[in-house]
Amino acid sequence: MTVESAGPDLRYLSNVRPSARQLRWQALEFYGFAHFGVNTVTDREWGTGHEDPATFDPPDVDAAQWVAAMASAGMRGVVLTAKHHDGFCLWPSAHTGHSVAASPWRGGNGDLVAEVSRACADAGLAFGVYLSPWDRTDHRYGTGRAYDDYFVAQLTELLTGYGEVFCVWLDGANGEGPDGRRQLYDWDRYLRVVRALQPDAVVSVCGPDVRWCGNEAGHTRRDEWSVVPHELRDAEGTASRSQQSDDGEFSRKVTSDQEDLGSRTALAGYAGECVWYPAEVNTSVRPGWFHHPAEDDRVRSAAELFDLWRAAVGGNSCFLLNVPPAATGRIAAPDVAALAGLGDLVRRHVEGDRAAEADVTDADGPVDVAGAPVAGRAPWSPAAGRPRLDLRFGSPLAVRSVDLWEDIARGQRIEAFSVALSLDGRVVWRGGAGVVGHLRILDVPDVVADHVEVVLEEFRARPALLGVRVVSA
Repeated sequence: MTVESAGPDLRYLSNVRPSARQLRWQALEFYGFAHFGVNTVTDREWGTGHEDPATFDPPDVDAAQWVAAMASAGMRGVVLTAKHHDGFCLWPSAHTGHSVAASPWRGGNGDLVAEVSRACADAGLAFGVYLSPWDRTDHRYGTGRAYDDYFVAQLTELLTGYGEVFCVWLDGANGEGPDGRRQLYDWDRYLRVVRALQPDAVVSVCGPDVRWCGNEAGHTRRDEWSVVPHELRDAEGTASRSQQSDDGEFSRKVTSDQEDLGSRTALAGYAGECVWYPAEVNTSVRPGWFHHPAEDDRVRSAAELFDLWRAAVGGNSCFLLNVPPAATGRIAAPDVAALAGLGDLVRRHVEGDRAAEADVTDADGPVDVAGAPVAGRAPWSPAAGRPRLDLRFGSPLAVRSVDLWEDIARGQRIEAFSVALSLDGRVVWRGGAGVVGHLRILDVPDVVADHVEVVLEEFRARPALLGVRVVSA
């Protein structure tokens, strides 16, 4: 099927493009979540909002250890839960008495947001903040404008006092139920504040920059489109599908009612506007989002985390992995070990690339597309036909995956590609996948080959590949 085929307006779809902030965010690929607060001390997932600040006194908070553990896994940023649903602030907010300033931690002079921000800067990692819109402590919650004023005041503190912020992570949490207080969040106002104070930051989940994948289990769609109907940016719709109760089961629940968001089939008959709204896959290294000692033997293995990383990062998404520090103030040993093991596997995958050893050609001759994208490299952008790349190696190698990068600054255009592996002129394996986007990792069952053929089978407009990686076992 070529770009002239019937269906949605492909010229329009192929020219929907990301903003500069979305491109910077996508390049991060992998970053961490740090859930920490009074819930860590009380061994809960959702606090009541009535916790005594005096209970918060972790004896050995070490933000540098958190950041080092996450960096060891290959993460490039950290998002801190500056305030969770219980309303307890990890910085000395001037707008509430329910914060670290009222606790004995650091003698009442502590500021965990500052400590994590500084640790990220020292390690060269990006820093982001989570600020729960649901506040079970503040009496203004559910009153409308008065609460919005309070929320914006706290958002302003976080976005003006802690350096550059790469992400403001806003969920639509409101778990009080049909008979509880109900606040209609002023999302437009919150967005204006972020844009004014941190114009380079993406607003995730209940914002227009980064789309929640729809589950907290780490599940990735088979084909993840970044160009989707603008209705998916509806913050209230996103909130309605988020966790509504502290039942302990939502973190591993996957539903399949929205598995195809942007294909020609999904968009057939759609007359609305499409937008660039890329996906973030999020999950926790443990069953819970906060640390619970009873879960120390239920930390995901490095191998399982690597599978999640390959599916998410290698499926045109960014991967947000939660690593909750323990009540001591440090990330627990099982989590540290799992992260280090994950980092080793990610490193082996990246360093296993053998594409640079191949002679790479298309129908017109040699092509500079081997390996991961590098600054200044022009994309391979064939004009017509059924574009084909040949990577010929001087000796056989055991191929574990073939990875492709699309030049998404031009839009998301590739709909399907195929790969054929040959040895001594005989095809030994065929495979393929759908969309490419920022990065697509196509797993190969350790087939020995000396020739890799990549064919772009379907595309919406003239395709543009930035890189091809051939990973050897």
